[in-house]
Parts: sequence; structure tokens; C-alpha cells
Amino acid sequence: MKLIIAIVSNDDSPALMKELVRNQYFVTKLSSSGGFLRRGNTTLMIGAKDNEIDDITKLISDHSKTRNELIPSSVISEFGIMPSAPFEVTVGGATIFVVQVEDFMKI
Repeated sequence: MKLIIAIVSNDDSPALMKELVRNQYFVTKLSSSGGFLRRGNTTLMIGAKDNEIDDITKLISDHSKTRNELIPSSVISEFGIMPSAPFEVTVGGATIFVVQVEDFMKI
């Protein structure tokens, strides 16, 4: 058994969670925030059998797209970077961790 921890954009999480549930995967949602831009993220914890990992990661990939956004220079200046105009950054996508689970209990 594995535990998939997927950190996705808040923009992508509703459709992704709907698709995971539709495919009968158990998923737990945690609210979180990112580091650099302090944007809202969703951390999903998904219990999976070893043979389900590829299907689940494909669903995450299909529903977690990157996109470019303009960030106001005032946000960037908090980090010591001083651009004169809005700064374009890539946001979205997903970060996925797959860890081995020693034991699982549903009480």
C-alpha cells in the first residue's frame, strides 16, 4: 500500500478531487499555502494500492496544469527582488510524493 501526497493549486483541486472520487479513490483534502508566492494550495492525501499509482498520477497530471500569471512587483519586493514592472511566473502543476505505508486502519 502507498500514500500519495499531492500538492496542487486551489484552482485545480475541485475538478481533480471530483475525478478521483468518480474513479473510487479515497482522498483527504488539506488546505495549505505555498512558499514563494504564499498562494493557496491544496494538499491531497490518497491511499492507493501499488497497481493504482500510475492511474492516479495520470489523473493528477491531467487535472493540474501550469499557467503563467503576472505578479505585482509589490509582492516580489517582499523577497528582496525589485523588478520595476509586474513579474511573470509559472504557477499551478503538482508536486507528488509517493511513500510506502506500513499499516493502514480504518476505524
